[in-house]
Amino acid sequence: MFRHILVPTDGSDLSRKAIAGAIDLAQAVGARITAYACLPQYPYAPFSEIAVEPPSEFLNRSEREAQEHLREVEFAASRVGVVVDRRTSVHPAPYLGIIEAAERGGCDVIFMASHGRRGLGSLLIGSETQRVLTHTKIPVLVYR
Repeated sequence: MFRHILVPTDGSDLSRKAIAGAIDLAQAVGARITAYACLPQYPYAPFSEIAVEPPSEFLNRSEREAQEHLREVEFAASRVGVVVDRRTSVHPAPYLGIIEAAERGGCDVIFMASHGRRGLGSLLIGSETQRVLTHTKIPVLVYR
């Protein structure tokens, strides 16, 4: 059975439901979890005359938000004795970060929500789930 589960999160309600499902699975089979959040790349050209937010502030805010989401996973898992590692990385497309995190972490399954948030704040969307399914050889459990 599964020993190491990667759980991507973006802080959405559906993501939280998938986290609960992953924690239940991990507890049932004695697996550990790596919680992952993909940080978005800075969305403005470096030479653009208009920047809504300076790059350093954008990256700090993105990292802070991601760590909040990852702490939620860690807290929920710790209540039932499941060990959690936390990872982040910056990628132009979240599915690339998810697959890379699973491969580098030696995860034997990716447990993810079917859809996440939309818009600039999104870290994981339904199309990302489809891309993970299409581009990885690691088993993927899609939680609805």
